Amino acid sequence: MKYIMTEHGFETNLEFGKLTISSNETYGFRPYQLLVSSLVSCSGGVLKKVCEKMRMPIEEMEIEVKEVVRNEEIANRLEKVHIHFKLKGSNLEEVKLQKAMNLTTKNCSMVRSVDQSIEVHETFEIM
Repeated sequence: MKYIMTEHGFETNLEFGKLTISSNETYGFRPYQLLVSSLVSCSGGVLKKVCEKMRMPIEEMEIEVKEVVRNEEIANRLEKVHIHFKLKGSNLEEVKLQKAMNLTTKNCSMVRSVDQSIEVHETFEIM
């Protein structure tokens, strides 16, 4: 990947298209938004696969970031993200979903990458 500095941030061209990153959200995605989005989408994808293997296919998934905690005293460091999954499916069981959530946390590469530096709290509810 190659990033080019622009007047308001950085840009890169990826397989899907151009990505514009800026500390000012008027001009592009803010870096912390991309980090949180990576955690959310990785966890969601892993959870979907785990549930399929457990014979609990998810028909609908809505993911809400309930909380983002940043520490202004330490460079606005990202310290905590609370990710909440709303799930719909015909065969979803709460006990099995909790096991699926535990497997998701263990197998999501993005969550594992920030382990020991960012607290990622994941919860769920059945719709």
